[in-house]
Amino acid sequence: MNFIEFRNRFLSLACFTTNQVYASYPEFNRNNLVHWVRKGYLIRLRQGFYAFPEYKESTDFTLYFANIIYKPSYISLQTALSFYGIIPETVPQITSVTTLKTMRFSNDFGEYSYKNIKPDMMFGYDLREMGDDRRIMFATPEKALIDLLYLYPFYNTERDLEELRLDESYMEIDFNAGKLMEYSDRIASKALKNRIMMLRKVHNF
Repeated sequence: MNFIEFRNRFLSLACFTTNQVYASYPEFNRNNLVHWVRKGYLIRLRQGFYAFPEYKESTDFTLYFANIIYKPSYISLQTALSFYGIIPETVPQITSVTTLKTMRFSNDFGEYSYKNIKPDMMFGYDLREMGDDRRIMFATPEKALIDLLYLYPFYNTERDLEELRLDESYMEIDFNAGKLMEYSDRIASKALKNRIMMLRKVHNF
């Protein structure tokens, strides 16, 4: 099989797996993938997952691949908080949460970090529309903050929480404190609730 034929078959998928390749071409030689990656025709996202370099031109696809290469997961933590403008930092890696084990992948699209949460915490995300009728699973602002405080318990003093530097304007106008408390009650962690109450006191929301 030549690469042009292969590209025409799989380009619209953006990201594809070796299982999808074999489903279409049972006799496919896997060495082709190795050769095409070396040539720069394909990008290996992780074992068994590939993408075409054309998609590097869109930030949306960098985020979209985070959902695809490690399921179930949704984008949260620092990436989501930065996306909403709640924290000022530009985050160098794409952070997600998952019910699978903690994991990290590195590829030409970026650094992908996944933190483990319990299955009953797998809520509080939206399906955000992107181009080509695709969607990205993205934490709500409130759940992104919940996930951060739950997974990083070293934020346990007022000084620690001040260093988050939450955007006061966003917290006052756009942030839903009621939803934050609703999510906290659903998780039912006393330590988490104490950190949230301290956070609300520090940032006055």
